[in-house]
Amino acid sequence: MRSFYHYMMTYRGNKQTDDKSRLADWMFYDHDFPKHSTDYDEISNYLEWNSPFTNALRVFDELWDDYKT
Repeated sequence: MRSFYHYMMTYRGNKQTDDKSRLADWMFYDHDFPKHSTDYDEISNYLEWNSPFTNALRVFDELWDDYKT
């Protein structure tokens, strides 16, 4: 299974910026993000401490559901 980070890279570079692409771009530039992780708790905890914008955790939860299907 590919990591959540690799899944998120499909949202990078959208012509119209939305919260999904903002989160993907932030993950790309954050060198400490757990890029190889497939673990919800590890990524969620990281975002709780390093959230790049107000609703980033909500966006993460929505995308996690898509990632797992």
